Amino acid sequence: MTPITLTLRTGSRTDLIEITWKVRELVSQSGIQDGICTLFVPHTTAAVTINENADPDVVTDMIRSLDKLIPWNGDYRHAEGNSAAHLKSSLTGVSLQVFISEGQLVLGTWQGIYF
Repeated sequence: MTPITLTLRTGSRTDLIEITWKVRELVSQSGIQDGICTLFVPHTTAAVTINENADPDVVTDMIRSLDKLIPWNGDYRHAEGNSAAHLKSSLTGVSLQVFISEGQLVLGTWQGIYF
């Protein structure tokens, strides 16, 4: 199958955008009934992850924790000002796989996909 490109824009330096609905839509359009959906971010300062999507406070906590763990104003040698983004991307990961069964993503009740 030909890869599908999804273009996204974040609203702030550390952001989590739920893309579950879009991935579901693309899986449905693909016609694939059973298989694996692979998501890959071809960038060094972005990531993709699965986490709770029922309570927006979880996203807020994740963003705050990432910024506390890896602050934007750290003592980094990389001079472009985005070292924190590189580190956050490495910790979170640039790819994940989700099973497809009967044309649907197999996610837990409270799970969502975030970019």
